[in-house]
Amino acid sequence: MKRLIERSRSVGEVLRWVTQNPGKVSASHYPIALHKLGQLLQQQPGPPVGAGDGRGPAGQVLEQPEFHALCQAIVSGCAKFDNFSIVNCLYAAAALGLPGESPLVRVLEDESRSRLGRFNQKDVSMVFSSEANNKALEAIFSSQLFYENRQERFIRSMAEWLPRKAENLTPYTMALIAKYVARHRLREPRLLDTIANFLLKRGEQLDSKVIQKLVFPFSRMNYRPSNHGELFPKLEAILEQKASSSPLATVNILMSMFQLSHFPQTVLHQVFSPGFITNVMSSPYALIVRRYLSLLDAAVELEFREYSGPRLDPRYRVLMFEHALTADEANRKYSYKGLVAEALRQLVGEECYRQDEVLPPGYCTDFLLWINRSGTVLPLSRVPAASRAPPATSPVTMSLRSSVLALTSDLQVVLSVNDKWHYCQNSDILVGSRAMRDRHLQLLGYCLVQLPYTELEKVSGIEEA
Repeated sequence: MKRLIERSRSVGEVLRWVTQNPGKVSASHYPIALHKLGQLLQQQPGPPVGAGDGRGPAGQVLEQPEFHALCQAIVSGCAKFDNFSIVNCLYAAAALGLPGESPLVRVLEDESRSRLGRFNQKDVSMVFSSEANNKALEAIFSSQLFYENRQERFIRSMAEWLPRKAENLTPYTMALIAKYVARHRLREPRLLDTIANFLLKRGEQLDSKVIQKLVFPFSRMNYRPSNHGELFPKLEAILEQKASSSPLATVNILMSMFQLSHFPQTVLHQVFSPGFITNVMSSPYALIVRRYLSLLDAAVELEFREYSGPRLDPRYRVLMFEHALTADEANRKYSYKGLVAEALRQLVGEECYRQDEVLPPGYCTDFLLWINRSGTVLPLSRVPAASRAPPATSPVTMSLRSSVLALTSDLQVVLSVNDKWHYCQNSDILVGSRAMRDRHLQLLGYCLVQLPYTELEKVSGIEEA
């Protein structure tokens, strides 16, 4: 039956084989028949497949009783189909141009959504690209299976068609897409620009919590969207109006903009105002906001020196991070830090470096060393008090400018092990948080030495390390 369908030379021949031999047709034959119909219709003159108004060969075929019988057979039996047949029927129906409200498409979509947890990655990707409507996108991006697995090929193809469909998506669905892209560090410019255009057009109608989800992928991927000249001022205007309605979201959006080296002065006046500070300090998320405000305040001092507005009261300053990031802890077994630590131990001795040292304003460094101008690594216990950074345990009295090291003949060196997850996927571009950390450490006077995983993975054994 498969060969007979595939060798058919006309639409009528395909329909006859399938509808007149029901006992010989299995679930796997239906998607083959739908695909073949699509191919044959594309070869005929007239309106495109799925014109849906009855004009030309395509419209005539979709109205034929035999075609309706084929659709009805799929509707009646799809609950018993295997996953492969369900997915391929849906994919073929989309290629054929059947409208989303048709009974066949509705039944196949419902059946697909009920099976998402059992689909493999290829099945999910095919369902995604064949449905491609708001309801379907929401269902698929909400799927834990899809969310936990990186679909790079699909994301690239999605970047082609999403701009045409973006206007019909809800903010919730677009936020799910943004969350997925950020989680997997997928630096796909066309997709990111689509999110940015959506945000530019719909920003006024969105609350701050949704805006922060849509903005986050830009800072995560260290990517300034092509419309940033319009988008960033628009976001500033929105934040001016909504800053106090959702303080945590406001601070998150500011953090994303800071990571992209954009500093909205008017919003900073609001965020560092006594009223805003009093409001957030009495909230359930006071500690996390204090951490973010402390880092924003440090960034202002280091990167936005012309700012002359209010600043964070020193009483509220804390370290942004007190230990290694969660991602670094979770991926410890995949990190090259252990290899570098053992190499340093053998090369210079344990007294000449510190691992996981937290430096104000709260950056965890991989390795800290003290080196004189002739290249000799010195014991850290002998660093003069005047050349030491303020202790990480006393952030209340922290003054960043006084922490810039008063170095003359010596240097403090931060050795940075940049593992795979510190970069955007398949890229040599550091994620935004890591890039900002590096900028700030250099502005604080440290000499930064990068050890990218691409170099470390070439090392064979401790001697080479």
